[in-house]
Amino acid sequence: MLAYFIKRLLLVIPTFLGITLVCFALTQFVPGGPVEQQIMAMRGMSSEAGGTATTTAAKGPSNVTEQFREDLIKYYGFDQPLHVRYKRWLIDNRLGMSMKSYKFTDKTAWELIASRIPVSLWFGISGFVLSYLICIPLGIAKALRHGTRFDVASSVIVFIGYAIPAFALGMVLKMLFCGTVDSLWDFFPLGGFASENVADMLPFAQFTNRLWHMVLPVSCYVAGNFAMLTLLMKNSLLDQMSSDYIRTVLAKGATRRRAVWLHALRNSLIPIATGFGGIMTIMFAGSVIIEKVFEIPGMGLLSLESIETRDYPVFMAILALTSILGLLGQILSDFCYVLIDPRIRFTK
Repeated sequence: MLAYFIKRLLLVIPTFLGITLVCFALTQFVPGGPVEQQIMAMRGMSSEAGGTATTTAAKGPSNVTEQFREDLIKYYGFDQPLHVRYKRWLIDNRLGMSMKSYKFTDKTAWELIASRIPVSLWFGISGFVLSYLICIPLGIAKALRHGTRFDVASSVIVFIGYAIPAFALGMVLKMLFCGTVDSLWDFFPLGGFASENVADMLPFAQFTNRLWHMVLPVSCYVAGNFAMLTLLMKNSLLDQMSSDYIRTVLAKGATRRRAVWLHALRNSLIPIATGFGGIMTIMFAGSVIIEKVFEIPGMGLLSLESIETRDYPVFMAILALTSILGLLGQILSDFCYVLIDPRIRFTK
């Protein structure tokens, strides 16, 4: 078992290098990079997401010389071979964390990421915990009451939640409860992580203010996993309850309650453990869609902004961080398997 986990940890290295090398190579050749943006700025043009451009008042010389273009290419290091640039990003700049942002500020990529991680942690941890606290008990209740009115009614709610995308649910919630023109009630703020005057509040008031801002976004987090986790828990428990070992337990005189809670439940949690590894990525990386809808200054929104503005240092630094977290999360899932069922053995 120990050899298996050591092997998995060693495989993280080549997998990480493969992911980052491919994405790094793509960023070097995608149009609309820093060189093109600087040239458009010199010509009095501003580029927006997707490389579209609109002419504005001239801010500099209309003609950009070839020497100026070459100086820009050399300044950003694009005159070097790809492997040299990748080595500099990987080793000299410590996964790009020490590189300065092209677009946002003069801060390094790590300084920008570090300022956004706490925000994503608030929403990621709360959404993950609530998802499992709600979906696992609900899935167990549906399995124990399979075919009853409760099962049918809850299935309707589950499938409605599954059919509504997270971003659409977020827009509906904002329209209903955030005091917009068409809203019915003005209960929650439109977005953000906290109110503008949160720094002037007492500690407890700051905490409650942030909780109030988290209600709708966290609801969207939970809704995204609600149907899948609930049905996975229900079907897994039903499958275990129909197994031969449960029938043997019942034949020996055990009650149904004992057979379910002491035998079937633990084994039914094994498929649920597959999602444990994703907690690391969810907690630190956040959700791009939800953070965009609710204007939450987290990692998800930062990654979207870095892609839209071709801010390669920030984008690659986020990619490196999320890749490592995702790979370690897979190992965490395997470890959770062993904790739930010690009989599991990994041989390859």
